[in-house]
Amino acid sequence: MKILLLGKGGQVGWELQRSLAPLGELVALDFDSTDLCGDLSKPEELAQTVRRVAPTVIVNAAAHTAVDKAESEPDFARALNAQGVGALAREAQALGAWMVHYSTDYVFDGTGSAPWTEDSPTGPLSVYGRTKLEGEQLLRQECARHLIFRTSWVYAARGQNFAKTMLRLAAEHDRLTVVDDQFGAPTGAELLADVTALALHRTRAAAGAALAGLYHLAAGGETSWHGYARFVIDFAQHGGMALKAVGDAVQAVPSSAFKAAAPRPANSRLDTRKLRDTFGLVLPHWQTGVARMLTETLQRSA
Repeated sequence: MKILLLGKGGQVGWELQRSLAPLGELVALDFDSTDLCGDLSKPEELAQTVRRVAPTVIVNAAAHTAVDKAESEPDFARALNAQGVGALAREAQALGAWMVHYSTDYVFDGTGSAPWTEDSPTGPLSVYGRTKLEGEQLLRQECARHLIFRTSWVYAARGQNFAKTMLRLAAEHDRLTVVDDQFGAPTGAELLADVTALALHRTRAAAGAALAGLYHLAAGGETSWHGYARFVIDFAQHGGMALKAVGDAVQAVPSSAFKAAAPRPANSRLDTRKLRDTFGLVLPHWQTGVARMLTETLQRSA
C-alpha cells in the first residue's frame, strides 16, 4: 500500500502520520511541501502531485477550517474544500485508488435534537459548511472507492484547541461565559486517525470495495460547549492547575451573546451506528479522550 497524505501539519494530519505509517509506504505532504506538492489550493497542481506519486490510497486531511474567515474568502475555501477534493477524486478513480476524506457536522442546519444520520437531509448555514458538502458530493460522484468521515468538534494535544483556550482564559480571568445551546461530541484527532487506519486495513480484503461510503465518526456521548468547558476546567483544577475562574464562575450563555461571521449549528450530534456496525467498533466516550489530552497537556506544562 502506497499512501499519499495531504495536510500532514494539521491536527488530524499529524496523528495520521503515526497511524498510517505501519500500513505501507507513506508520502506525507503539506502546504510547504513545494518540492513535490505545489499549491494545495490549486486543483491542477494537486492532480499533478497524485500522478507523480501514483499512490494506491489518498488520504486528504487538508482543508480550509477557519469557519469565520471562510465567509470573507469563499473562493479560497471552495478551492480547498471542494474543487481540490474533486481533482483528487478524479485522479484516484483513474488510478483505481482509494480516497479518504474528512467532512463535518456543519453540512447540517443544526435544527432539532436527534443525532444526524448519514441519510439525514443536509442544509449548511455557512460558506465552510457549503464548501465541505460540495467536496463530499464531488468525491462520491468522481471516485468509487471512497471513505468519507463526517466528524465534529475536533481537538488534539498538538496545537491550539478549545480546551487549551479555556484553560488560558480561566487562568487570566475571574469569570468566563461559554455558550450552552450548541450540542455535540468533542472528538480527538487521535481517534480519527486510528479509525482511518483500521478502515484502510479492512479495505485490503477481497470485499473491501463494499466498505466504500459515507460514515459519521465522533466520540461517544454529547455535551454543550459549556459542559465541555466545565469538564476541562474541573479536570485541570483537580490536577493542580492554578485557575481563577472555576465552578459557577464559568457561566452558561446563549449563542446570541457572541457575534460571529458564520452561524454555528445548534445540533451537531452525529449518529455513528453505521460506522460501529460496519467496522465492529466501540467509540469511547468524549470525556475519555479529552481527559487523556488534558493529562498530556498538564504534564507538558508542569
